[in-house]
Amino acid sequence: MLGSLHVLDFVIIAAYLVAVIYIGKRAASGTNNEEGFFLAGRKLGKLYQFFLNFGNATEPSGAVSTASFVFQQGAPGSWLSFQTVFMNPYFWFMNVWFRRVRLTTLSDLFEDRFKSRKLSMFYALFQILVACVFLGFANVTAYKIAASLVVKQETQWTVSDRASVEGYNDLKRLEKLFVAGTLPVAEKLQLDTLRERNVRGELHSYITVLNDVAFYLVFALVVGTYIVMGGMAAAAVNEGLQSILIIVFSALLIPTGIHAIGGWHALGQKVPGHFFDLFGGGVADQFTVWSIGAFLIVAIVQNAGLSHNMGICGSAKNEFAARSGVSGNYLKRFMIILWAFAGLIAVALFGVGGLSDPDAVWGSMSNRLLGTGLIGLMLAGVLAGTMSTLAAKALAISSLFVRNVYRQIWPDITQLQGVFFARCTIVAVLALGALSAWMMGDFLSIVNIVLTVNVPFGACVLMSFFWRRLTAPAVWCCVVLSTLIIIVVPWTAAKFTALSNDQNLAQVSVAPNGKPAGVYFAKVVHAQENNLSSPLVGSGRFNAECWILGHAGVDVVKLSPNQRLTLQFFFDALFPFLVLFVVSLLTPRTAPEITAQFYGKMKTPVGATPELEVEAMAETRRNPGRFDHTKLVPNSSWEFCKWDRVDTIGFLVCCVISGLIVLLFVGALKFAAP
Repeated sequence: MLGSLHVLDFVIIAAYLVAVIYIGKRAASGTNNEEGFFLAGRKLGKLYQFFLNFGNATEPSGAVSTASFVFQQGAPGSWLSFQTVFMNPYFWFMNVWFRRVRLTTLSDLFEDRFKSRKLSMFYALFQILVACVFLGFANVTAYKIAASLVVKQETQWTVSDRASVEGYNDLKRLEKLFVAGTLPVAEKLQLDTLRERNVRGELHSYITVLNDVAFYLVFALVVGTYIVMGGMAAAAVNEGLQSILIIVFSALLIPTGIHAIGGWHALGQKVPGHFFDLFGGGVADQFTVWSIGAFLIVAIVQNAGLSHNMGICGSAKNEFAARSGVSGNYLKRFMIILWAFAGLIAVALFGVGGLSDPDAVWGSMSNRLLGTGLIGLMLAGVLAGTMSTLAAKALAISSLFVRNVYRQIWPDITQLQGVFFARCTIVAVLALGALSAWMMGDFLSIVNIVLTVNVPFGACVLMSFFWRRLTAPAVWCCVVLSTLIIIVVPWTAAKFTALSNDQNLAQVSVAPNGKPAGVYFAKVVHAQENNLSSPLVGSGRFNAECWILGHAGVDVVKLSPNQRLTLQFFFDALFPFLVLFVVSLLTPRTAPEITAQFYGKMKTPVGATPELEVEAMAETRRNPGRFDHTKLVPNSSWEFCKWDRVDTIGFLVCCVISGLIVLLFVGALKFAAP
């Protein structure tokens, strides 16, 4: 045994890993050209699209982060993930856009729309760096769960281990007294000191024996093996197996957890009542309707810029197959409800704030609730979900590098050479993802960057689809300015002592729960440990958005942490569009013949057969304006088109299903509430 793992658990995990590698080897026969490797020959039907969309959307990082946020905030904490339930009607159209554009990578879009190879290459290089963030997030999730399952026994603790755990237990004891209003004045200093140590990451409720670096390297090796061999075809087939394991992984903790706390009725007895109110119920510093709106807008914008959209939707054999992927996204919404209830069960098991690392909720529950074999099944599910996410993103990045970087420098490489370099890129990207994971912090910070890092290009992609007046200089300005304000400055400011030590920036306000919270920096501690009179020092993400809004007259100091987060997301979502509009109107239009061909293609339905597709596109090239009568606003620069019967019925059905899922979630919470 290793920690809580039994030999049977190792057998289950090993069997899964052997299966995915075998599938990769079987799929390798169709990967001797780039379209076969990156897009599975554009032959994937409705079932494969369902699996690809579900597997790619339903990553364990979502499960673990949702359970973590619900454990800390109650049901409203699920909105960072659950707001995607309102995105499904949008996906009904989005999947078609990425199929109709008829390209291999999203970088190709910028060359096709603006005839700018430099912009195309810049997007590719930008996404390679962004991929490290997404892959790192997936790696961290898998490690968090595995680490909390493989823990040291108390007899194995070192002196520092024991001091860490005992310090955490003291912190929880004093926090309970503080909340109850019975904390002795003499112990207030000890509480403040322990809070600082906890922010610094020095206190832990458990000690793991699992080495993070070794875990990330082995994990990347397995994923790289089956994707390098089989490409998109291997990813699609593996999604079938992985999707089943993801469903098992998502549901496994619910019945075992309910039994452990004493039955369904015990949930309402052991969890605070306001934790069951999905819309916050007026409780201080929970997510509000404004928060949900901000998260949703950011999610829609950044989703448009994700590099794997072209690979997943572009691999569909026709438009309806691409649209069928929406069903996979709907299944994920049900998984989110399960993840949220896992977070509520964790509150009943451990108590409010009963874990030093809320991000370890899922693993700690698994460790307590699951027996021999089930732990192995849980880890196999975690690996399956994480690998499905890594696979799609690694493939997308390899296609970007080969087609939009390597081929621009060496255009004469053969198809076989292109596939070889794509495989090399996958290995490099997975290695960078492992390095990224090693450098990451808490889940809230990671989710923050995951939700916003693609916003600059996401806004550009959306406007490229719908606004003929958009210009290449506007895209350049948008990407550069937005990246600086949304990504570079916030994530590097703490590295500069002049900023992190500035007492005007390293401010602290009292959150509604009575705990200190940084105003601009994610974390603020005193410069000298155990000296609460020393100057404050900021670390983590710097909220440049709130700093700008503060100078514009908004009193951000008086806002709660979640209100500042909401303001940040609204700013991040809207600022790129402002830049695009202003700069486009001030710069010359793109050549009319270029935009005419692009929008003619976007209005041309994908042919039901390869022959019909060739015929339809040949006619569009001859007469690119043949579908202009379908424009919603004729004789304008806006390219929104009138809906047909399939558009309307599909959209309405998606809206109804989304509403029913929200009602189901609310009903389940009310049924569980005290």
